[in-house]
Amino acid sequence: MAKSIIYTADAPNPVGPYSQAVMANDTLYASGQIALNPSTGTLVNDSIEAETTQVMENLKAVLHAAGMTFENVVSCSVFVADINQYDKINAIYGKYFDEATAPARALVQVANLPKFVNVEVSLIAVR
Repeated sequence: MAKSIIYTADAPNPVGPYSQAVMANDTLYASGQIALNPSTGTLVNDSIEAETTQVMENLKAVLHAAGMTFENVVSCSVFVADINQYDKINAIYGKYFDEATAPARALVQVANLPKFVNVEVSLIAVR
């Protein structure tokens, strides 16, 4: 198996023993992203829409570093602190995918997320 670590300064630095993403053969496994601004290291949490947008932009940067786009994404895992925010999160999330070819997805409410954020998204993409 060919394995390589994907890293970009356009997404937040990992804050633990994990990589932004790992490419295994033709499959990219992207770690969960939260709404950290990669330039400043601060959380973008003015609104759930702004927070979700930053999460998706961070994932976009990781995909780009791997030579991919959201078209390559086959699965996403979305973790939310409050399921009542679903509609707002989904509206932003949906802007990044063509509905006809959208990836498989799980969206679950969790008790807590890193830095007490409201949303975290991880993904799997294939070339």
